[in-house]
Amino acid sequence: MSTTASASASAPLPKPEPAPAAAGPASAALDPTAVFVRLKLSLIRNGLKGSSKRKAAYLSSLAFSLVVACFVMLGLAMLHGHARAGTAVVLLAAILALGWTVMPLFFPTGDETLDPSRLVMLPLRPRPLVRALLASSLIGIGPLFTLCVAVGSVVAVARGSAGIVAGVVAVPLLVLGCVALARTVATANSGLLSSRKGRDLAVFSGLVVAVGAQVASFGSQRLTEAGGLAALEPAAEVVQWLPPATAIGMVDSASRGAYGTAVAQLALTVLAVALLMWLWERSLTRLMVTPDGSTIAAAGSKEKRESAGGGIWSWLPAGRTGATLQRTLRYAVRDPKTKMSWVSALAVGLIIPVFNALQGTGSVYLVCFGASMLGVQMYNQFGQDTSAFWMVAQTIGGTRDAFLELRARAYALALVTVPYTVVVTAVTTAMLNDWRAFPAGLGMALALLGSMLCTGALASAYYPYSIPSDGAFKNVAPGQGGLAWTGILGGLLTSAVICSPVIALAIWFKLDDGVRSLSWTLLPLGVVWGAVAAWAGVRLAAPVVARKLPEILAAVSKG
Repeated sequence: MSTTASASASAPLPKPEPAPAAAGPASAALDPTAVFVRLKLSLIRNGLKGSSKRKAAYLSSLAFSLVVACFVMLGLAMLHGHARAGTAVVLLAAILALGWTVMPLFFPTGDETLDPSRLVMLPLRPRPLVRALLASSLIGIGPLFTLCVAVGSVVAVARGSAGIVAGVVAVPLLVLGCVALARTVATANSGLLSSRKGRDLAVFSGLVVAVGAQVASFGSQRLTEAGGLAALEPAAEVVQWLPPATAIGMVDSASRGAYGTAVAQLALTVLAVALLMWLWERSLTRLMVTPDGSTIAAAGSKEKRESAGGGIWSWLPAGRTGATLQRTLRYAVRDPKTKMSWVSALAVGLIIPVFNALQGTGSVYLVCFGASMLGVQMYNQFGQDTSAFWMVAQTIGGTRDAFLELRARAYALALVTVPYTVVVTAVTTAMLNDWRAFPAGLGMALALLGSMLCTGALASAYYPYSIPSDGAFKNVAPGQGGLAWTGILGGLLTSAVICSPVIALAIWFKLDDGVRSLSWTLLPLGVVWGAVAAWAGVRLAAPVVARKLPEILAAVSKG
């Protein structure tokens, strides 16, 4: 036994086997690019597993984007050999880059990897992280669409061997430049995108699209009148030196034999992409090492919120009227859907008369369109409160309280809409240079506004409906669509009937030269008519509101 023990003691110890390398974390620490690419693909794949509606929305958007991209690429390819092809594709590349720049501001939740603050706790260095995020950013519908537009643009202008070589270099540079722009903006504004103000920007995306459509329509009409793409050559001469549009300008220059210009544009494009990557890395580094001060800022502003009763609010009247005025105006500033409704009405009400005046087909009476959109804000006043209307209902003890509540809400609308209507009418009149029509146009707009305040108060009492809190563009609870349309359409038609005497007088003064000099009387008549109509509507709606408080609360609480 002792021999066995001594033999075992003298025997050499076995060498420990090396521990197997941890393939996952170690490789990720060395090169996270592959991990981030797989992560992006997993996010897309897992997002399609949740809801059939989400899957249908993604697949339909993918199919629509591919169809549009194919048609755009085909249309650009058909420009090959056209004398103005370079002008068109350079400006298109600039517009594409602008879209990539503003996209993170209006669609911060469209890509889960756009918020770099989610990566703060990972032990990653900025430069490998930038490479990994850049690789993952190249996966998606947006980069695919950009790639198609870049290929079509190159085909449109590339001629000869030099142009083809330049085109091969230009396509990845344009795509990289657009993606780097989006990433740099997203990282630099990560604090904004994760805040309530950032979410409000997403709500305004529809308004941006509407305004952009109006600008595009106006621009296309001006181009047709000015002789086509030749009018855009001065702008293209400047834009071709603005990265990343310089990548497409480089192809055009190389195709024309301007090799020195092409080399300069190539150098400028590469320098711009490198600068964007450097700025992105610096912003990412600052984000990773800077503590979040949002809670400190919120605590510091608590005293300001507690003393918010001063300032401009001290000018409001005391009692129920002042409190309701302040509440309504705060809703218009803070509630995303109320803010969206207000901003849309204000913007479109300005765009319609001003753009028509720019096109030479305008009229001062088009300001009535803006007045009608602003008057619609009076409809469904209690639905804007949602289920919190019960606090308002507790303070209404009779017809008098209901009258004061509705009157204060009408005051809040008039406090904004009346000066706005005056300014828009003056701007439109100045652009048309028809100051003789200013009193008539303003008078009719104010009469229509007062009539819509009248019908809006009645619609709020008879046709209240709930506004869901979820969904940026869902403004009516299920099952209440007919109720909402009945109140709005019925109110619009009734408002036209209420102010029909003022409309008839405006038509008479417009058509009869003998009484045209009296058209100024429409201004005081419109002011009085609108004020009386608004007062009458509030007076008629007050007893209905006081009598139907439980029904109104039930109707506005379904969302």
